[in-house]
Amino acid sequence: MKLTAKWITAPENPGMGAVTYRRGFSIQKPVKKATLNASAMGIYDPRLNGQKVTTSVLNPGFTSYKKRVQYQSYDVTALLKADNLLELGVGQGWAVGEMAWVGNNHFFADHPSVIAWLDIAYADGTSQQIITDASWEIWSSPVLFSEIYHGETIDLTAPIEKIANAVIDSTVKSKLVPQDGEWITEHERLAPVELIHTPAGETVLDFGQNMTGYVEVKIQGKRGSKIVLHHAEVLDKDGNFYNANYRSARNEMTYILSGGVDVFKPTYTFQGFRYIRIAKFPDMELDMNCFRAVVVHSDMKRTGHFTCGNEKINQLYHNIIWGQKSNYLDIPTDCPQRDERLGWTGDAQVFCRTGAINYDVAKFFHKWLGDVALEQDRQGAIRGIVPNCLPQNNSRISAGWGDAACVIPWEMYLAYGDKKELKKNFPLMKKWVEYIRHTGPNEYLWLTGHHYGDWLATDAGGEITQGATSNDLIATAYFAYSTDLLVKAGEVLGYDMDDYRQLHRNIKVAFRDYFMENGMPREEYPCTEILDHPSDTIRRGMTQTALLMILHFDLCHEDERPAIIDKLVELIHVYGDRMSTGFLGTPIILHVLSDNGHTDLAYKLLMQEQYPSWLFSVNHGATTIWEHWNSLKEDGSFWSTAMNSFNHYAYGAVFDWIFGVASGIKPMAAAPAYKEFTLTPHPNKCLGFADNSIESRHGLIRSYWYYKGDTVYYEFTIPQGVTAHLRLPSGYTETLTGGTYHFAE
Repeated sequence: MKLTAKWITAPENPGMGAVTYRRGFSIQKPVKKATLNASAMGIYDPRLNGQKVTTSVLNPGFTSYKKRVQYQSYDVTALLKADNLLELGVGQGWAVGEMAWVGNNHFFADHPSVIAWLDIAYADGTSQQIITDASWEIWSSPVLFSEIYHGETIDLTAPIEKIANAVIDSTVKSKLVPQDGEWITEHERLAPVELIHTPAGETVLDFGQNMTGYVEVKIQGKRGSKIVLHHAEVLDKDGNFYNANYRSARNEMTYILSGGVDVFKPTYTFQGFRYIRIAKFPDMELDMNCFRAVVVHSDMKRTGHFTCGNEKINQLYHNIIWGQKSNYLDIPTDCPQRDERLGWTGDAQVFCRTGAINYDVAKFFHKWLGDVALEQDRQGAIRGIVPNCLPQNNSRISAGWGDAACVIPWEMYLAYGDKKELKKNFPLMKKWVEYIRHTGPNEYLWLTGHHYGDWLATDAGGEITQGATSNDLIATAYFAYSTDLLVKAGEVLGYDMDDYRQLHRNIKVAFRDYFMENGMPREEYPCTEILDHPSDTIRRGMTQTALLMILHFDLCHEDERPAIIDKLVELIHVYGDRMSTGFLGTPIILHVLSDNGHTDLAYKLLMQEQYPSWLFSVNHGATTIWEHWNSLKEDGSFWSTAMNSFNHYAYGAVFDWIFGVASGIKPMAAAPAYKEFTLTPHPNKCLGFADNSIESRHGLIRSYWYYKGDTVYYEFTIPQGVTAHLRLPSGYTETLTGGTYHFAE
């Protein structure tokens, strides 16, 4: 059936509130099937005859709205009556509301609009289509204010009345595409664990878990009385409510009671929080059981599970899982709470392997990578966030961030083995490599640009965000890495990759000539990029991260490797057996150590509890991963409010080392999706035991080891039709096929 539906909007912009588009219609004969299709520039809430037609929320999701917008399809057959009322509530959402910290209002569209078509197939073989057009009416709604960052005001005493008739909206030029990603849905419901009366005299509820979603309130009180809620992730050192790190995002929910039994929760927004401050409440006793925190994220299937004998590592894993749930809300966001919540490409690429262990994220990344490809410019450049809603001067093209174009498609192929998906993303990968190749005066070195560097590394001191490592070194190392991944992808797809194999060889030669001397990185390099700190005029080569990248990306000769790893170990010891790495160095440090004979030191870093370390935040009560190693400092003070999230997942990438090295499960490119994998566990008494499993495309894989005295016992489960190449620490090897196996040594 040809689509004749039109985008419709209000003749006058309704402002910050939500409105409802209505259309009545009658059914005269038996219906075989009825399917509602709908989308919006904004967020829409579909209802038929007063009933919600979906359990999904925040539709149509977050896409590159100037390029494409999803529509969703719902089977509404069971909701039809003889006389029907179809309603679409519409709020500003991502497309129209404020985006990012730069005050970008209306980045994708300057007003909300909606499109829908209801396909009705009758039992007699005829059909009918109800479409959005100028016959629809626009009515007010109880939602008087709604904005992604700032929250929602719902007034159940507000009159519901007709405002106007809809008008055709000819301004929407975006391509309308079927639902491409996972549905966004509600998940756990958390009861508050404590009612707190703070030293400042405020009333605060603690839900015990930092999360993404919203609070539902069920209450009966005096008509017109008001509830006002504010959200926070932490309390300050005095036990007072603290949300200065939310920056301009107000995260304020205002509910005005009808006088009956009311159930309040937002429709067009979400928050990141653990605590709520009850700023206003009806003149009645506060009952904690009126409140529930509702967890919201993309509806991904959980595939990975882990537990061990160390409770702090178990808490770290818990924090990693909740960080992923909090930030995999339709796109891979950086954080869910402040005036950001954006698809940062660097965070996404360093965590994607861990993400694909914990959950089935194939469809999630299929959708997001589609937007990455749409936003790649003609030269192949990819900016720091996707969908991009930043002015050009606020949006960098950075190594380690844009390289998501190559890293994520390859990691998804290893995890799921989908050649069609790899082929779809191959042009994205190739254009990115070509962009780097031609972005500066040297074809084999990346010495230009404004990079994020080893973001939030501690080795530059103070509050310099980019770390001390030369950004030119990092950029060229990632140039080599992405080129290598492009070659591997092309080989899988059967393409002629000779040109890119030679390019990779030339990058490695140029890297050594420019950045290394006598088998080691040079001590210092002039900074060739735009500076974001006045003292940031020299970047170093002799840092933990520089050595890690040389080793991990295979940028040295083999005979140089022992001296480089010795130097890395020395720098770790000099730093008090701690890391000094940031967003790019941290995800690879344990891998480099274990790959080069220092698994014991890798375990020592994993178990380190002094700042900077993974367990520092655990010891300070974290329930998700922090943005900074010291988001909360030892003295109880906070990192700068300019950029301090307590729910950032990037450092949670450490779990792919726990999974791939401690438990030993690694997929193989020759037979991806764990059809064939290496099984090389590295037990250590500091964990006591480790029980790790993943529901792969070919069945459940499990690696379990535990100690009795000094003897290690192993239990492995291999699915039928799958091959595991086992190597135990003693050097014993065996090829395992479907079944359960027991070993001891």
